[in-house]
Amino acid sequence: MTSHSRNICFSLFISLSIVFSICSQESNTQQKAVLVTGASSGIGLKITEQLSANGYFVYAGARKQADLDRLNAMDNVQSIKLDVTKWDEINAAVETVKNGGRGLYGLVNNAGVAIFASLIEVEEEDLDFIFDVNIYGPYRITKAFAPLIIESKGRITTISSISGILSGRFFGPYSMSKHAMEAYTDALATEMQKFDVQVSAIEPGNYNSKIVESLVKRMDANDISFENSLYKAEFERLISGYGADRSRFKDPSEVADAVEKALFSDHPKRRYMVVPSEREGHVTITQIMREMVQLNENQAYKYDREQLIKILDKVLAETE
Repeated sequence: MTSHSRNICFSLFISLSIVFSICSQESNTQQKAVLVTGASSGIGLKITEQLSANGYFVYAGARKQADLDRLNAMDNVQSIKLDVTKWDEINAAVETVKNGGRGLYGLVNNAGVAIFASLIEVEEEDLDFIFDVNIYGPYRITKAFAPLIIESKGRITTISSISGILSGRFFGPYSMSKHAMEAYTDALATEMQKFDVQVSAIEPGNYNSKIVESLVKRMDANDISFENSLYKAEFERLISGYGADRSRFKDPSEVADAVEKALFSDHPKRRYMVVPSEREGHVTITQIMREMVQLNENQAYKYDREQLIKILDKVLAETE
């Protein structure tokens, strides 16, 4: 081969490399990327599986190496070591996403924990634990990734719960944390309007997940029992009836569907209640209406039934 031919081949090689590099960059840019926290199991894993199968690129946050390896083996998924209570891991995750070259269109605050406790007996350290993950976790993650979401005019979705509306005996700490996400969603949505970023909350009912299994493991690891509780019998009935094994509940595919709609539909809703039965939906909506009635009863400018129906009709029209 002559020197001239070698130069031509070398130039062709360089040109093709540049073209392939540009195409790769364009492909990364065109494929919308989403970060999902708590992606190792349950709802987070289902969201990761569905979004990646539908062609989106998922940065899947998890804490354990075995989970990271398993997630990383999936198509369209890159696992990220991410504990939502640790700023060093959060900041490292931001750098990983930036270096990925895809930007970030969607954020799913899914990581969450639960505890069962009576409010007159719960230890402060247990409240710190649940609030650190369920409240400060979404706050930290959203704050850290907000510049990337604003740049892409993307979406922020937080997994709340119907327990953010409902509450009851021993569910106080968990419901408090999820009720906080209701206020967080409304305030954040208003603040992000300036940047054309849409914000939604997903309100799942009882679906198959690992959250109660994790709760029981933590209780065992920390030697937490109800032996000296004023509610010993009630706690034991709750744990035996509720159980760590939630396989009897529906697969959370419906929750993943709602997340995908919140992230990618043209007109996302502020809230998506997703329940596996009519009963759970009825109980939740009834509680919202009960609170409305209670508020109306005790205010100086009380509305009568006809006025309340007019308000309801107006609100229904706003959602059409």
